[in-house]
Amino acid sequence: MHLAPLDWAIIVGSILVCFIPALFFARRAGRNTTEFFGSGRAVPWWLAGISMVATTFSSDTPNLVTDIVRRTGVAGNWVWWAFALSGVATVFFYARLWRRAGVLTDLEFYELRYSGTAASVVRGFRAVYLGLFFNCMIMATVNLAAVKIAGILFGLERWQTLLGVGLLNVIFATHAGLWGVLVIDLIQFFIMMSAIVAAAYFAVMTPAVGGLTSLMTKVSAMTGPGGINYLNFLPDFSNNWDVAIAIFIMPVAVQWWAVWYPGGEPGGGSYIAQRMLASKTENDALKGVLFFNVAHYVLRPWPWILVALASLIVFPNLSDIQTAFPNLDPKLLGHDIAYPAMLKFLPVGFFGLMIGGLIAANSSTIVTHLNWGASYLVHDFYRRFIKPNADEKHYVLAGRVATVGLFLASSGTVYLLDSAKDTFDVILQVGAGTGLLYLVRWFWWRVNAWCEVVAMTSSLVVSIVLLILARSGVHFSPHTALPLTVAVTTICWVITAYVAPQTDRQALLDFYRKVRPAGPGWASVRREANLTPAEEASTHFNIPMALLGWSAGCAMIWSSLFATGAFLYGRTAQALTLTLVFLISATIVAKALQTTGAEKA
Repeated sequence: MHLAPLDWAIIVGSILVCFIPALFFARRAGRNTTEFFGSGRAVPWWLAGISMVATTFSSDTPNLVTDIVRRTGVAGNWVWWAFALSGVATVFFYARLWRRAGVLTDLEFYELRYSGTAASVVRGFRAVYLGLFFNCMIMATVNLAAVKIAGILFGLERWQTLLGVGLLNVIFATHAGLWGVLVIDLIQFFIMMSAIVAAAYFAVMTPAVGGLTSLMTKVSAMTGPGGINYLNFLPDFSNNWDVAIAIFIMPVAVQWWAVWYPGGEPGGGSYIAQRMLASKTENDALKGVLFFNVAHYVLRPWPWILVALASLIVFPNLSDIQTAFPNLDPKLLGHDIAYPAMLKFLPVGFFGLMIGGLIAANSSTIVTHLNWGASYLVHDFYRRFIKPNADEKHYVLAGRVATVGLFLASSGTVYLLDSAKDTFDVILQVGAGTGLLYLVRWFWWRVNAWCEVVAMTSSLVVSIVLLILARSGVHFSPHTALPLTVAVTTICWVITAYVAPQTDRQALLDFYRKVRPAGPGWASVRREANLTPAEEASTHFNIPMALLGWSAGCAMIWSSLFATGAFLYGRTAQALTLTLVFLISATIVAKALQTTGAEKA
């Protein structure tokens, strides 16, 4: 494909609009690590929420959704829609606690919540494990999508694409800090949304598709692998039980609370926690996470899904994509590449907007992960264990060096990956079983640092054993491997909670006085804390109302998501019914937020 002068002008303009404002924060970011990694704890809720959305909207996300739809239909997206349960739980149960903790990173939480050598070990290990290895895997997935998009659109080699995105993202991530990341995210969100809506419109209007009504008619007449109906919101439980278990039952029943995954962590974590910790107040943290979940699950999916459905008509087989793009590296061919293949139908101007949007999507995710990963490596490892007494300028410089190193490491990892969906599955499996611990540790004093060590170790060991068995011919299906890993990991860390050395009592008292978690799990500590009447009042938390708000919040998100789909499908009665459910559940959510609201300052 060739870019017209208008396309080039739009691409350059979108980059300048995004990145030039971020440069103004370079001096502020260089003051200290609180500014570089935490934006001075002064972020309003709307900026925090938009930044979370923009970060989770990366260049690999449309490819991932397209891959899912082409393999398992629209219902296959429950593998990530189910994480709404975790996201809304963070709103009502965890956002205010994170902000009260007052730490710079979520890993610093470990030495606030626990005590002794184990707490330091967990913090240091996870700083390297998540900040370097896990983070590089995620960034490699994002950049793999960029490589595939550039390969199919412009015939670029992997190294050429990586060099281009590297120069752009590393320069701004090293200079602007988290403030710059937030500003970039804010502007890029609107560019990306405009681009994906345009891509969906022109994909649906291609002659082969013939408009929205024709798309629905043609796709409804198609049968996918295993006899699936591509348009169904839910899997077919009667004819394809294995698929239903894998894409719906397991995600909704187990995956959302049992698996650690960036952006969908049980109880919040990674860059979601980073935004909560950077928020001005508890209310800003709470509202930011709520906005993120609504935008993440409701605003964005359908433009991607429409392009994926249209690709089934234009490119029903992978060989059709290879034929249309004969210069494409066969190693990059997969269902996920159908999304960039559909971009060939964009007219001049809109093609430039989409390229600008994809660059924005890539940058919004990569610069966040570079800043987040560097915060772990510098604040939670280098500063904590190697050089604890340097000045702030030194640590800011170390953060910038770590940023460059992270991108180089992640670029090398790109050459080890094949598809976004396969990597998504690997990350879910490795993080399986640890999620319940991250939910419980806030509400049960007996959870200790050794529980964290045992949970991480047992999850990794089980995953390795399953991999060895698979290579020797003993295969476990995903909906068997995940519960098995979860069960073993949970049993191990719960036993550890009773038999391992307990957290120092004074550390528990200090944590309780600072964070003031509710519920019976802290009853014995609460009796010893000797809180003032005002502090005692602040511990009051209406758990039944929070549970109601959580349930209503999930209903609000899913009903609005499927109401949109029903309108697109032309199912007016179903759409109106779902809209009514949305209005009722949204009213309950508003009431629950008032009742369980966080402190304003």
